Amino acid sequence: MPLKKPSWQEKLNNSKGYPKVEEISGRMSKKWGQGTLVIPAPTEVDQIMKKVPKGKIITINEIRSALAIKHHTTIGCPLTTGIFAWISAHAAEEQQQQGAMEITPYWRTLKTGGLLNEKYPGGLESQRKLLEHEGHVVIQKGKKFFVKDYLKSLVLLDQQ
Repeated sequence: MPLKKPSWQEKLNNSKGYPKVEEISGRMSKKWGQGTLVIPAPTEVDQIMKKVPKGKIITINEIRSALAIKHHTTIGCPLTTGIFAWISAHAAEEQQQQGAMEITPYWRTLKTGGLLNEKYPGGLESQRKLLEHEGHVVIQKGKKFFVKDYLKSLVLLDQQ
């Protein structure tokens, strides 16, 4: 009998022992320097994404900064924060398909530099439409899509 694949919601709620604070070491220290990093729980990333109001956006870097402040570390883990944002997006889409009226507004979370995330549900086109519906202007540079003047729409979260 094949194992049942976990739902996105189950993946989101499986903390796997996170959050965890670790020393920055090895190859990571070449790019990120000395200090500590927090590997967040998936739900921590989701909670920050939920706080972004309509008409505003946030980037993975701002989420990482909020996590670092919360856990008193030098940085938030760039790899897991991005992965957990992706899981949050798919969990939200799954909830919406099950009839949920309020979901995490994942389309408001951008990559560094205001870049849209092609790995979100529905791909670039879906995220572009959702952002434009909220008043953002999406521009194309080469093969990449960005929110124009995204810094003007960046949300400033209370970083507790």
